[in-house]
Amino acid sequence: MMRILLFIATNIAIMLVISVVFSVLGLGGVLNVEGTGLDLTALLFMSAIIGMTGSVISLAMSKWTAKRAMGVQVIEHPRNQDEQWLLEVVRRQAQQAGIDMPEVGIFPAAEINAFATGMSKNSSLVAVSTGLLQAMNADEVEAVIGHEMSHVANGDMVTMALMQGVVNTFVYFFATIIGYVVDKAVFKTERGNGPAYYIVQFLAQIVLGILASMLVMWFSRYREFRADAGGAKLAGRAKMVSALRALQRAHEPADLPGQLAAFGINGGGAMRLFMSHPPLAERIAALENNQ
Repeated sequence: MMRILLFIATNIAIMLVISVVFSVLGLGGVLNVEGTGLDLTALLFMSAIIGMTGSVISLAMSKWTAKRAMGVQVIEHPRNQDEQWLLEVVRRQAQQAGIDMPEVGIFPAAEINAFATGMSKNSSLVAVSTGLLQAMNADEVEAVIGHEMSHVANGDMVTMALMQGVVNTFVYFFATIIGYVVDKAVFKTERGNGPAYYIVQFLAQIVLGILASMLVMWFSRYREFRADAGGAKLAGRAKMVSALRALQRAHEPADLPGQLAAFGINGGGAMRLFMSHPPLAERIAALENNQ
């Protein structure tokens, strides 16, 4: 969950920065036709540049961002048998999945957590928390790694970035139209764009970005089922189910107001729309039913 939140937050931040730079440099002027209207074709083209640029930059920075935000220590030379075993599991699964060996890391966190990220399936990072290694047995850890390796092999990181880029594009497109309409219809600016345009457009990007994240979260939940199936293929279905049940035992008894681990916890109502992972019970049922 943390990696996805970092990715989305970085996307929104980069998009906002780029849009501000465009405004400061006066490039937004191409959207105005003699001060009377919007050139929607030019606006859509500019929106695509801003939206996709933010997504591509976020993807390129994903490993760097995750390492520093999560405090990941990449295993370059194993210091003990546990680290050596972890490398061997990842290496074996990488060969099974037909991808290059990812970087492997451990980060300090008491909760059960793991993630995969990177620019492409052949330039990735797989990391697990110290809490996961302490709470799960070897079979369960192997299944968790298989789950994350499936994300890598499925190209989920690139697909997520492309989807986020398209979402960014339309967020900027509609935020600009909203800012323009409010500036002209409410504040009656006759020539060019007034202060209201820039303020409203900026705020609209934030609001629409949050709403649009529901679509990204829907895809994230969908890909979790695929990664579970992939983890079952790499490590064994029984191990994958056992890992999910271990996570279920760790989280369901506790009162966790709004905190989601890498595998996700149960939720309901409107909050479900913003969940990156389906409820664990649904994921276990999907595996047991061979879906």
